[in-house]
Amino acid sequence: MKAAVIGGGAAGMMAAIAAAKKGHSVTIYEKNEKLGKKIYITGKGRCNCTNAAPIDEFFSNYISNPRFLYSSLYRFTNEDLMKMIEKEGIPLKTERGNRVFPVSDHASDITKALEIELKRLHVKICLRTEVKFLLTEDLSPEELGPKEKYTKRVTGLSLSDGRRVPADAVIVCTGGFSYPTTGSTGDGYRFAREEGLKVTELRPSLVPLRTEESDIYALQGLSLKNVSLTMPYGKNAKKQSFHELGEMMFTHFGITGPLVLKASARCGKYLEECGTLPAFIDFKPALSPDQLDQRLLRDFDQQPNKNLHTVMGGLLPARMIPVLLNRTGISDEKKVHDITKEERALLVDTLKHFRLTVNGTEGFRQAIVTQGGVSVKEISPSTMETKKVRGLYFAGEVLDIDGYTGGFNLQAAFSTGFLAGDGLEDSNK
Repeated sequence: MKAAVIGGGAAGMMAAIAAAKKGHSVTIYEKNEKLGKKIYITGKGRCNCTNAAPIDEFFSNYISNPRFLYSSLYRFTNEDLMKMIEKEGIPLKTERGNRVFPVSDHASDITKALEIELKRLHVKICLRTEVKFLLTEDLSPEELGPKEKYTKRVTGLSLSDGRRVPADAVIVCTGGFSYPTTGSTGDGYRFAREEGLKVTELRPSLVPLRTEESDIYALQGLSLKNVSLTMPYGKNAKKQSFHELGEMMFTHFGITGPLVLKASARCGKYLEECGTLPAFIDFKPALSPDQLDQRLLRDFDQQPNKNLHTVMGGLLPARMIPVLLNRTGISDEKKVHDITKEERALLVDTLKHFRLTVNGTEGFRQAIVTQGGVSVKEISPSTMETKKVRGLYFAGEVLDIDGYTGGFNLQAAFSTGFLAGDGLEDSNK
């Protein structure tokens, strides 16, 4: 069987490897000058290629359609991926949160391991080659029997230079809209729509958030650890609320960091609908309001003649203090022995509920992944083949699947790519 893979990223390379292992003649068509261009920038250039957690713990880390991934994740697991990479001489290491990286801290080593396998399997690679549209044909009346689920079959590709390439199967692994400079321009969504497949609403995910408040601009670059972020996003605040503990950072436009990226994945849809969402930072999540009040009292008793700004240095980073005190309206020069009970309560409330108003995201250019994509209702979860067009497969970020940071999105790309390549009919049939 002659198979064409559109896109040479994580899903595309893995799809080509799996298809070639089954004896198919495989060609990758990649419009960039090299394979794995997005892999090079993941994990800040280190490539968090997967997560070392047990595979059954993966599903809670996907936001959209986790059940669709059962077949692919169990067919090609994180352990399978790690063995494949290390077999090519690229040792891996596991860091905090079970995040897996190459020991070298070079993302290029992950691509290198896959390229070695592609070369061994004689996969043809066509770089700087753009696919303009798919070639399909309607099934004949004789083929359209009562049990036939397909209406068309794929026959090949049309390239930007006008060439038409015949193919028995086409696997679309074009990625989403995130990081468009890597070539993620949404071609796969267009291919799907042109073949009558549904594409769900698209939005940036795992993306920094913009905020309205101007007082935090002075905090640009300030990182916070062991804080909690809460973002209510629905009518039922108890059930529809993001709440996590972790790290975040202030920027010139708002907030970013692991906590914020995770919040964007959960709340992005509601932010689009509402325009703004409230966000609350708890600087001392380990302390209840009463415990924090007692902590303030102890600090005040130990330094009764110091001004408030100085004593607050035991609770907050120096740059944070004037911003927080300005919100309370309490002078930073006020002596702590003059602080009233009401003012202390106001300090506690502001430390526990530092409010921000989120009014947007940094968009696809800063998003790690795309939320939304080719509807999984159009795709067979056991093979990644479309249910309408015989021989047409979709895998990776182009699908309506997305997860949190930690290696889960790349593993989904590798696993769905593998399943698509592995799902092609045996070449001897």
